[in-house]
Amino acid sequence: MQKTAILAVSGGVDSMVMLDRARRGEFGELEFLVAHFNHGIREDADEDEQLVEGYCQKHRLKLERRKESLGQNVSEERARKRRYEFLRKVATKYDGEIWTAHHADDLIETIAINFIRGTGWRGLAVFVGDIKRPLLAMKKADIYDYAKKNQLTWREDSTNASSRYLRNRTRARLKELPDRKRQKLTKLWRQQVVIRCKIDSILSKLVQQNIVYTRDFYEKLDAATAIEVLRALFETRHQPLTIPQAADLFHAIKTYKPHKKFNLPKNQFVVFSKTTFS
Repeated sequence: MQKTAILAVSGGVDSMVMLDRARRGEFGELEFLVAHFNHGIREDADEDEQLVEGYCQKHRLKLERRKESLGQNVSEERARKRRYEFLRKVATKYDGEIWTAHHADDLIETIAINFIRGTGWRGLAVFVGDIKRPLLAMKKADIYDYAKKNQLTWREDSTNASSRYLRNRTRARLKELPDRKRQKLTKLWRQQVVIRCKIDSILSKLVQQNIVYTRDFYEKLDAATAIEVLRALFETRHQPLTIPQAADLFHAIKTYKPHKKFNLPKNQFVVFSKTTFS
């Protein structure tokens, strides 16, 4: 049985198109509701909420919403985190799955941003997980065409014009990227997603074994493999590690003497014995 779709609708053109297509049944038979997060970053954020509310009232759609006052100086990451915390809370309430309006251009931008940030090979295998993205086959131009054809109303986020945000700066630089390169990146993304899923499956089985806490196990691994194992281990049982943190821990596993401690964020640490660590 298909879960209830929790449509994340901001009031922008992307999410309004997703919502309209869902209402028209273009994604098949679908039980859904609308979730709107008013972050309070912009003075006109309430107008976004009013637009979404008006559409839901007109078409008799269920709406869940939350309003916060994150302020103009909030980081992009903080705003995103709060939004997804809200969406996951709604998904839990209705035993549903989150749907977002990411499209083909968002995919390319996210890959570029990840490489700028130095996220490694996983930076290409983005948009993997329990969130559905039904617009990935649509370009931004396609979305605008749909919105105009169906006479939709939407809100333009004024922060999209600000050079303060990395995504906006990246978007501006990618405008001239030829279609053939976009297509090549999309093909590589599909291939990398398949590889990532296979790797994650292997890691999931591996971290269930006590062997991953033995120092001898890592002595036989190259750095790249060890980092992947450590990140999977700590994400599952402890706290997520960045690539540099995992690399430093790998070095500690090979070099630290018994009883020495390796410091982790949030005042946690790893303690070593002669043959293991915990």
